[in-house]
Amino acid sequence: MKALVTAPFSEEGLALLKKYMKVTYENWRETNKIYTDSRELAEKIQSGGFNVLIVEGDQVDEELINKCDLKIIASCRGNPINIDIDAATRKRIPVIYTPARNADAVADMTIALMLAQARHLTEADRVLKSGNIKIESEEGLTAMLARFAGVEIGLRTVGIIGFGAIGYRVAKRLTGFGSRILIYDPYVKKSDPRVKEVKGKLVTKLGELMKESDFVTVHVAAVPEAEKLVSKEMIDLMKPTAYFINTARAFLTDEDALYEALREKRIAGAGLDVFLTEPVDSSNRFLEFDNVTVTPHSGGDTVDVIKHHSDMIVKDIELVIKGKKPNHIRNPEVLSKSITKRKAAKK
Repeated sequence: MKALVTAPFSEEGLALLKKYMKVTYENWRETNKIYTDSRELAEKIQSGGFNVLIVEGDQVDEELINKCDLKIIASCRGNPINIDIDAATRKRIPVIYTPARNADAVADMTIALMLAQARHLTEADRVLKSGNIKIESEEGLTAMLARFAGVEIGLRTVGIIGFGAIGYRVAKRLTGFGSRILIYDPYVKKSDPRVKEVKGKLVTKLGELMKESDFVTVHVAAVPEAEKLVSKEMIDLMKPTAYFINTARAFLTDEDALYEALREKRIAGAGLDVFLTEPVDSSNRFLEFDNVTVTPHSGGDTVDVIKHHSDMIVKDIELVIKGKKPNHIRNPEVLSKSITKRKAAKK
């Protein structure tokens, strides 16, 4: 077998993969090449005789899948939206992926943005770097201290919208601070042991969470029906002292309404890692606000995430090669009944 790997991959992962097949590694972060045109990627696969494809952002559509003789497709993403699952299923090609590979990284970033807002870190850094601050009197010192007096997260209510892999991890981290936790997720039941574990309160109406929370953080899956879930109406319910955090997707909020709320100082600030216009550069409109921390959609981007998804992919490819059911497969129906039965028999 021959594998083409265009996703970032750990050295250890590549070494393990090479035990089973020949590997061509063309990490897009080194080549600066993302295949948005699947025809170009298809030609590369065909000319190289590759039958295993491991990608991150490349488009793997029906045309490519039909043209190429692929045996395994792997996506180093939590949701393989760049792969035509139906087309792969019709050709009985297993599509393996890496759910929650970056859940801890995003949860860490969420807490970092909360702390940045709670303690006015962005504004303080900007003010001090401006070169215009000189403390020449006790009055100047007390004014500076008053300006940047923050709040303690542990004494505040945090509203978590979406209680999946990331939302749950954010809540677990917040238990260390002692925060009161509100959870809104229509798919989570009160009997869910995770809710009890984080001492959270499950609310049935999003408006209740928006009204009561001192910090609102979004962790909803990127599905079409969730577009503008955090609408202008919801944003208008927030306290003037509340902060909004988004490390999920920009389209989950009414970005224009959020901008206006910040411009008119109807909420205290925001920590934002995602935007409708990306990649983020210095023209981002939210950078004009000193009470907003802007990061370039880097919440799930750590060196550890690369190791996580590499380990997950290699393990599942190994299972497929051995005729066993992989741990994370998007289209399990392509597997033979015998594999499924063997897996069940071992439980």
